[in-house]
Amino acid sequence: MRRLRTAMALLAAAAVLPPSAVAAPGLSASVDRTAISTQLGRSFEFHSTITNGGPDTARGLVAHLSVLSLREDPYVDPEDWAPQRVVFLDPIAPGGSRTLRWRMTAVNAGTFGVYVTVLAQDPRDRPAPNTPTVDLRVAQRRTLNSGGILPIALAVPGLLGALTVAVRLRRRE
Repeated sequence: MRRLRTAMALLAAAAVLPPSAVAAPGLSASVDRTAISTQLGRSFEFHSTITNGGPDTARGLVAHLSVLSLREDPYVDPEDWAPQRVVFLDPIAPGGSRTLRWRMTAVNAGTFGVYVTVLAQDPRDRPAPNTPTVDLRVAQRRTLNSGGILPIALAVPGLLGALTVAVRLRRRE
C-alpha cells in the first residue's frame, strides 16, 4: 500500500512539471507492439522495455501502467484492468535495459490507449519517458454460451419439466 501511495505521489508531482521539462538524458521506453485487438473478458499482455542509453546508472525509477478510453464512454477504472500497475525498477546500468510484462484483462468494450509512464522517485529529477501508446481495441463478446451456462440453462428447465410430467403420471395411477 505504501508503494502505491508513493507511486501516486510521483504521478501527481510529474503533473506539475513545466512543459519545457524533457525526459532524463539517455532513457528511452518502448513497447513490443503498437496495437492489440481482443474481446471483452479476455486476458492479454504486452511488454515494455526501459533502456538506459546514458553514461550513468539510472536509479530510483518507477514504471506505471495507464489505460484510458479514447471515446467519451466507457468510464475506465484502471485497477479493474490490471492487478499490478506499478513496478519499482532496479537500477539500470549504462547500456542496459529492463523489460516488464504487463498482464491485463479487457473489462470494457471500446477503443483504448495503454501506455507506461516511467518516473523518478525523486520529483526533482527530470521525468523519464513514456512508451508509445498501444492502440487497444476491445470487441463486445457475443456468445450463446456465456461462461459455460448454456448446458445448465437448457438442462434445468428440461429436468423440471420431466419431473412435473413424472409427478402428474404418478398421481393418475
